[in-house]
Amino acid sequence: MTDEVWLPMAAETIEGLPGGFTYRFWDGGQEFPADPADCAFYVVPYMKGAEVAVRPLAKLTSVRAVQTLTAGIDHVEPGLELLRPGVQLCNARGVHEASTSELALALTLASLRRLPDFVDAQRAGRWRTPAAFPEALADRSVLIVGYGSIGAAVEDRLTPFEPARVSRIARSARTTERGPVHPLDSLGELLPEADVVVLTTPLTPATRGLVDAAFLARMRDGALLVNVARGAVVDTGALLAELNSGRLRAALDVTDPEPLPDDHPLWHAPGVLISPHTGGPSSAFAPRARRLIAAQLNRFAAGEPLHNVVRTTGS
Repeated sequence: MTDEVWLPMAAETIEGLPGGFTYRFWDGGQEFPADPADCAFYVVPYMKGAEVAVRPLAKLTSVRAVQTLTAGIDHVEPGLELLRPGVQLCNARGVHEASTSELALALTLASLRRLPDFVDAQRAGRWRTPAAFPEALADRSVLIVGYGSIGAAVEDRLTPFEPARVSRIARSARTTERGPVHPLDSLGELLPEADVVVLTTPLTPATRGLVDAAFLARMRDGALLVNVARGAVVDTGALLAELNSGRLRAALDVTDPEPLPDDHPLWHAPGVLISPHTGGPSSAFAPRARRLIAAQLNRFAAGEPLHNVVRTTGS
C-alpha cells in the first residue's frame, strides 16, 4: 500500500503530521514531485484554478482521499470522473468561515456607509459631506442565501450590529438555535423584505445563475447585494442592468468572469464595490489550513473516518 502524501505547503511548516508517510511538496508546478500513482492522499493546491487542481487526478491511481483547501469544490468536480471509485473528496469546512464572513461584513458596512465615496474624496483632497445620511446596518433587514457554516459565521458577525432581522435560506428547511432556515423556494417571499442580501451559497447546478433578472427584480429598491460565494451564482448582465438603473447596489468579492477584465463595464457601474476574491486568502488561512491538514492526516493514518467528506466517487 502506498504511503505518499502530496501537500501544497512544506511538510515542516505543519505541526503534528503523523509519521509513516512520505510527504511530497506540489503547489501546481509543471513537474510532479513523484509518481502520481504512489499518492494516497492529495491536498489540492490553493487558488491555482481548476486546471491545476484536476491535472494529476487521472494519474492518481492509488489515491484514497482528496482534500481541498476551499469551502467550494466546483474547481475539482470536473475531474472527479477520472478517479477510481471509493475516493473521498473533503472540503475545507472550518478554514474559511472567519475570514470570509469578516469580509462579508466589511463589504456590507463599507457599502452602506459609502466608504468608497469618502476614499475618492480623500484622494481628491476634498471634504465632501454626504448629501443624505448614509445607511447603518442597525435596524436593517438581512437575508443570507446559502446558510451553511459560512452563512452562520456571517450571522455571528452581523448580530452585534443590531440588524432588525436576519432571515436564512438554504437548500432545505431546518431549525437552528437562532431561528428557522427557509428552503430555497422561499426566496420569492423573503427577497422583497431584505435591505441586504448576502450570498454564501456553494456553486452547484441549482445555484449557477440563481441571481438572475427575476431574482434581482424581487429585491426592494435601494437594496444591497453582497456576494462572497462564487461569481457564477449571479447573472452579471442582469446585475449590470440593475446597477446602471440605480435601483440596486452591490458589493462583490467574486465576479463572472473572474478575474474581471480591465475593460469590463462592471468596474465602472454605479453603486458597486469590488474586491478581488479575497474572502478566503487572509492571514487567517494558513494556520487553519495547516490544522485541518494535520487533523485529517492523523485520522487517515489511524484508519478513522475523515471529516468534511462531501463526495465519494462512484457512489
